[in-house]
Amino acid sequence: MRVRRPAIVDWRMAFEAIAQAAAALVGSPLRAALGALAIAVAVATIVLVVSALDGVAIYARQSTARTFGSDTFLIAQVASPGKVSRRELQQQLQRNPPIRRTETKFLEQYAGGLVEYAPNAQARADVIAGGFKIENATITGTTWQLANLRDLTIGRGRFFREDEDRRGEQVVVIGAEIVDAVFPAVDPLGRSIRIAGRRFTVIGVQDRQGQSGGASLDKYVWLPLRAFERAFGAPRTLQIFAKATGELPSVVGEDRARISLRARRALGPGAADTFDILTPDAARGFVASLSDRIGAAAGPLSLMALFAAVVVVTNTILVSVTQRTREIGVRRALGATRRQIMLEVLAESVLIALIGGSVGTAAAVTLVSVLARALDIPLSVQLSTLAWGLGASAASGIIAGWYPSRRAVRMDVVSAMRVE
Repeated sequence: MRVRRPAIVDWRMAFEAIAQAAAALVGSPLRAALGALAIAVAVATIVLVVSALDGVAIYARQSTARTFGSDTFLIAQVASPGKVSRRELQQQLQRNPPIRRTETKFLEQYAGGLVEYAPNAQARADVIAGGFKIENATITGTTWQLANLRDLTIGRGRFFREDEDRRGEQVVVIGAEIVDAVFPAVDPLGRSIRIAGRRFTVIGVQDRQGQSGGASLDKYVWLPLRAFERAFGAPRTLQIFAKATGELPSVVGEDRARISLRARRALGPGAADTFDILTPDAARGFVASLSDRIGAAAGPLSLMALFAAVVVVTNTILVSVTQRTREIGVRRALGATRRQIMLEVLAESVLIALIGGSVGTAAAVTLVSVLARALDIPLSVQLSTLAWGLGASAASGIIAGWYPSRRAVRMDVVSAMRVE
């Protein structure tokens, strides 16, 4: 029976090629370092771009969930997920009348058990406790149902109850930044704060939530809507958070709310809505479209950086082949095959690229970690991104070494041996 041994020979040839390539790199460390640096910059760029885009998507989901709730929608006079011009805003304000308490009651009356609503009104005011004060906090008047619609992440205490809401009691839930500013060394629960000249009792404290759209989510005060109206007067317009009840799809709640409010405003068939409904998907879609635009520009830039790195490595290997012309000629004369020489040149190129890719991914991981802590955003490098980065560097090494390897094996042996 005939024994086949090409696999053993191939493995031996591969190990020999890697050993020769490593020896060549050690013999010319500066040249190898320059090639590896070019690959490192290109791979780091790719990893940073992909990680940044992943972070934007995660941030969009998290900030939307914190601001709206994961499956909650918002009814408002004007609710745009992106920036609008002054003219467009003025047109929307002229078309859409303010949302009043009577309309909120109408929506609740005809919810049909399909939707739960929580009206909101906002104002800006200073919060004072003892000798401490925080300026320009966001004061939100709402109803007890909001705790059912959104995860307010109350770490200590509780949200106000239905009976407290109905009576408009002077109770509040405050954010972490409020606590830091006016209760720096004491437990705020049960203590009093003053807002708009009125005294309120703290019954709950939110966990730290960070930012959304550049605005702090920890500088909030939540109080019953009736108490808000006593302090600030009737709001010009309300925003209404809403959510489909039970396991019903969100679209069922949105349709019910739209139909009910259209009926309340006597809008005929074909007439445009005179209110806005903002869904979490719409808010996430704006951020997603923004990240798509960034990715469309960042992708070609990353590829250009990788192409430039391939050119640098190709030039590096060509110089290596030129300097080793006599050595290659002698080895060919002593029996080295074209395949061996080609593998050695490719191995040298791939080693340079892998070293550069490893350095680039390590630098990118470190930078992403630093940025995530400094900017307080959910940036991280996924294993798939690392795999793509190292794979791109290996592929670049093969591409960069192909032409120099072909040139090495096509040398005339006698002419190569004569080179000094």
